[in-house]
Amino acid sequence: MSEDPFATFDAAYVLGALSPDDRQRFEQHLRECDRCAASVRELAGLPGLLARAEPPPAAVDAGPPPPELLPSVLRRVRRGRRIRTAVTSVSAAVAVSACVALGVVAAWPAPAPPPSVAMTALGQFPVRADARLDAFAWGTQVDMSCSYTGGHSGGEYVLVAVARDGAETVLATWKAVPDNTAHLVIGTALKTSDLAALEVRLESGRALLRLTL
Repeated sequence: MSEDPFATFDAAYVLGALSPDDRQRFEQHLRECDRCAASVRELAGLPGLLARAEPPPAAVDAGPPPPELLPSVLRRVRRGRRIRTAVTSVSAAVAVSACVALGVVAAWPAPAPPPSVAMTALGQFPVRADARLDAFAWGTQVDMSCSYTGGHSGGEYVLVAVARDGAETVLATWKAVPDNTAHLVIGTALKTSDLAALEVRLESGRALLRLTL
């Protein structure tokens, strides 16, 4: 059995330490891998544990936490995960006792992502799209589905992010295919709060759809 190349991404993902490209790849992987998704849920409390970790009195002004702090916390969390898995085979009362005695870290379900929103048509065009924006520490992820219903090729489409200062950034380009839905997941360093709108345009620059933020 081949080793999962994303098996060690869980902690870095929870702590916001992945690069934008790696985070996008890992989030796509999470949709297909139950094991990694469960691991992320298990580590959801990790930032809180690190925030509560206090250095010894003599080290209060000694700078950042020691490099061995994160591995030791990870070992505690993963050890707790193994213990909790083992106790599921015994009675509920014994399982609860074991979890309390050994300090198993509780995890909670990840929050549901925001719903997709239909983009507003700027005319009578054979195209529609729904988009969802997810805010992250590194910027914004755009998840969009765009359907073209024309009877022939619709040419090239362009997804443009319009910032509040008027600056425009091309996020993606794709070819419109009759009766086909294009699904795009794009990351941008722009913060969600800095975005004024998303627009689907033709290569000529004519805007077909707009989502005002």
